[in-house]
Amino acid sequence: MKFTAKEISQIIERGLDVKTIENQLSCFNNKNRNINLCAPALVGNGIVQMNDKEVDSYASFYKTSKENISIIKFVPASGAASRMFKSLYLFLDNYNINKETINSYVNRAKSIELFLFFVTVEKLPFHDKVFAALKKNYPEYKQMTLDERRLLFVEIMLAKEHFDFGEYPKGLLPFHNYGSYVSTAFEEHLVEASKYASVGGKASLHFTVSKDHHLQFVAHFETIKNIVESKTETQFEIDYSFQDPKTDTISVRIDNTPIRVEGKLLFRPSGHGALISNLNAIDADLIFIKNIDNVLMQHRGDLMVFYKNVLAGLLLKTQKLAFDYALELDDSSINENRVNEIANFLSDQMNVCISKEFEKYAHHFKIEYLKSRIHRPIRVCGMVKNEGEPGGGPFWVKKENGELSLQIVEMNQINTNSKHQKAISKSSTHFNPVDLVCGVRDYKGEKYDLEQFVDLSTHFVAVKNKYGKKLKTLERPGLWNGGMAGWNTIFVEVPLTTFTPVKSIVDLLKAPHQLED
Repeated sequence: MKFTAKEISQIIERGLDVKTIENQLSCFNNKNRNINLCAPALVGNGIVQMNDKEVDSYASFYKTSKENISIIKFVPASGAASRMFKSLYLFLDNYNINKETINSYVNRAKSIELFLFFVTVEKLPFHDKVFAALKKNYPEYKQMTLDERRLLFVEIMLAKEHFDFGEYPKGLLPFHNYGSYVSTAFEEHLVEASKYASVGGKASLHFTVSKDHHLQFVAHFETIKNIVESKTETQFEIDYSFQDPKTDTISVRIDNTPIRVEGKLLFRPSGHGALISNLNAIDADLIFIKNIDNVLMQHRGDLMVFYKNVLAGLLLKTQKLAFDYALELDDSSINENRVNEIANFLSDQMNVCISKEFEKYAHHFKIEYLKSRIHRPIRVCGMVKNEGEPGGGPFWVKKENGELSLQIVEMNQINTNSKHQKAISKSSTHFNPVDLVCGVRDYKGEKYDLEQFVDLSTHFVAVKNKYGKKLKTLERPGLWNGGMAGWNTIFVEVPLTTFTPVKSIVDLLKAPHQLED
């Protein structure tokens, strides 16, 4: 592929080089590489299920250990809320008030979302705000029919000249109505952090946001800062980062030729997997990761907070053992029994599949092998029972070299044309709610370079629409999928009630997001 001098300058300005772009272009010529599923991770085979005594022990261990470590909560929050309002955008595009009633349209569209929206709209956290704007801007609303008022309500909610909620960053959208005030998902994350991620009355949070929304987040924090800090008796240290332009990927036409717009190559963000570089820049002993929309009302959060303590306690206990063993492996005089004990620890507690040839290795090769497996970042991931939510799940995956490893796998990584692979995916019992606690230092206290543990071969080519035409984009391995493929992984079953995402507008009508029981 030949690039002009102007295009080469554009590539370099983004922190990239021509070779990287050529490698990206070659990926478009190849089919997406499917993950080779070996088996679902199940309770007793990849997923830890704890009894009451165990969860109490781990939670207690974290509470007594946290004062001596640095903790941060990492929240990917760059997405806009447009998907939440998808059914309402379709409604505005297709509904003609002169031809049918809203009820008939809803029935014809067979939309449960629209039905729930119109029936219970008063319970939405921003109802009063939107309705007040409707009355102010349209004083004749009392003379309108119910359908006219409903249509106008949706228009005011989504129109760019009014609230434009679909273009809001999801983190700043009104989420919870407490009667006297309405909170955002951003605020709920602060309150959460004060309960499990604070040390000495201070809590640190890092939000990845888009540059377009950054100042909105800053302004919102200044608005609520004094109130939230007073209520939680916690000082908040907030940091933000953007997806690095050098992680963007080139876009191509369906025939794999680069798209040029006004003489410039078209680049697009490469998915949340690009955030591994943002995570890599964080300097902390322990990092909680949770999505921006997975929050619940504050009076319902005790169980969620408790299990955050449990996951963190398990990480710290396991990590301490790993550090002690890693130190022993530095001593060449370590005996054979100890080496085997370390191998059993990795297998039994860290889910590392030790090579079948391990017993045949010479002593010093065993030591080097165990070092290569123990010197890795650790993640403890909560898993909930699968009740049909779309998204990834926990599986045993077979690598090209025959090794097995625990991975979080998205459905688009699976070859659904294979009956065998499809059967394995359907037999999965658990779902990934993005509930992670991460240890990113080694036994010497030095940070791992997280970029070294990414499986780059798990990139994904996606077809999207832009400028009214189809284009292909390249997405990097997902942050908790291929982005963490080389980490040591522990999956833990957590209660389903700790997972309360808001993917659709009507999710805000569910009990975890409503004041009354």
